[in-house]
Amino acid sequence: RTNPYQTNLLRDGVRRYLQLPADQTVLILHAKVAQKSYGNEKRFFCPPPCVYLSGPGWKLKQEQLKARDQGEAGFQVCGYMGLDSMGSSLMETQKLSFEEQQDAKGFSCAKALYISDTDKRKHFRLVLKLFFSNGQEIGTFHSKLIKVISKPSQKKQSLKNTDLCISSGSKVSLFNRLRSQTVSTRYLSVEGGAFIASARQWAAFTLHLADEQCTRSEFPLREGYIRYGSVVQLICTATGITLPPLIIRKVTKQYAMLDVDEPISQLHKCAFQFQGSDRMYLCLSTEKVIQFQASPCPKEANRELLNDGSCWTIIGTETVEYTFSESLACVREPISPVPLITALQLTGGGDVAMLEVQGEYFHTHLKVWFGDVEAETMYRSPKSLMCVVPDVSAFSSDWRWLRYPITVPLLLVRDDGLIYSSSFTFTYTPEQSFIPGQQILSDVPQDSDKLLDSIHQEFTRTNFHLFMQS
Repeated sequence: RTNPYQTNLLRDGVRRYLQLPADQTVLILHAKVAQKSYGNEKRFFCPPPCVYLSGPGWKLKQEQLKARDQGEAGFQVCGYMGLDSMGSSLMETQKLSFEEQQDAKGFSCAKALYISDTDKRKHFRLVLKLFFSNGQEIGTFHSKLIKVISKPSQKKQSLKNTDLCISSGSKVSLFNRLRSQTVSTRYLSVEGGAFIASARQWAAFTLHLADEQCTRSEFPLREGYIRYGSVVQLICTATGITLPPLIIRKVTKQYAMLDVDEPISQLHKCAFQFQGSDRMYLCLSTEKVIQFQASPCPKEANRELLNDGSCWTIIGTETVEYTFSESLACVREPISPVPLITALQLTGGGDVAMLEVQGEYFHTHLKVWFGDVEAETMYRSPKSLMCVVPDVSAFSSDWRWLRYPITVPLLLVRDDGLIYSSSFTFTYTPEQSFIPGQQILSDVPQDSDKLLDSIHQEFTRTNFHLFMQS
């Protein structure tokens, strides 16, 4: 464990952070698959990988740099993005310049990345390196794994091989490319509370299967893989805005196929028919999203003729978010690797309750903190930390009379004071039998402290330590 003096300094810093969090968040959005380039052609990743910078910590850092007489220019964030096998050559990476949006987030995207046929890997990661314009390194960040494909699968997908299938509840991006021209690519996005077709930014949408008999007001979601002919709901992950219920159709040579029932695959062409409408489809017109009425085919009742703007390409997407706060730390090193918590596993109880923190990018200089209380932490691997769960008395001086759950945030703190927040919290919950109104302590003997201690140990051992994801 950290020495007591350092622990007190860190605890003061963590308390100030909990009162006024000054987080810096790096968000990377990218596609799940990438189509390989052949010969001299360059099939740029579509949609292009995007990076968003958010959180009040970036502004705080700007003020710190200004105070050191480095001026506005010293704060500007810039970066490079490339594939994880490219090494350090800047010729093989793309430079990113961030622009501030209306919501105060910094935004940049890498439009010219591709993977050549000389790269024989089946999977790869993107690597993002961020710097301040004065040369100070911020850190290195990785995307999730991206699967390399040769071209979109033309054969019917089998659910025995679900690698390329799209499941209900997963995130997707939709784009439209007129006459196969890269410069004409438009992405379905949301701006100002409305759906738009943007040439610059794309949004990730959660794609849900829904009950075909449901109305728009009640949309029960179902599990499973998305198939053509299914009723689906598209929900913008950033804003929560949704489109009306849609029937997803397979597109073949600009025709919507009404009788196809097979799993949808990555980079397939598809169309979205408004449920209950008379052949009305989701369509783009320049930057607007409109409804287009398809034409029936007299000779083939199972087809409807679409226009170019109604034909969309669908692709699965991934999001990875790194959050840290260096406002209280004396950081002389890059903030990476930024640890990511993915799951918690509780074992034991009472004085020997242990919590396994599972995730990625862990190292020996990390300690688990329950709110402002440092836990005894043991490093197991880059994917696992073990810690002793602090006693509830560390958070509540009157724990003997505890009636309601106590929830504390779960943090990871580097030994130089750098704080990594997470979406996880830890909840101390009394047993259900230990509730107000019960005269458990009506006849309290003289050695009541011992009795209360034994009660505390008992429900701590059984059902006192619970955790949840916020």
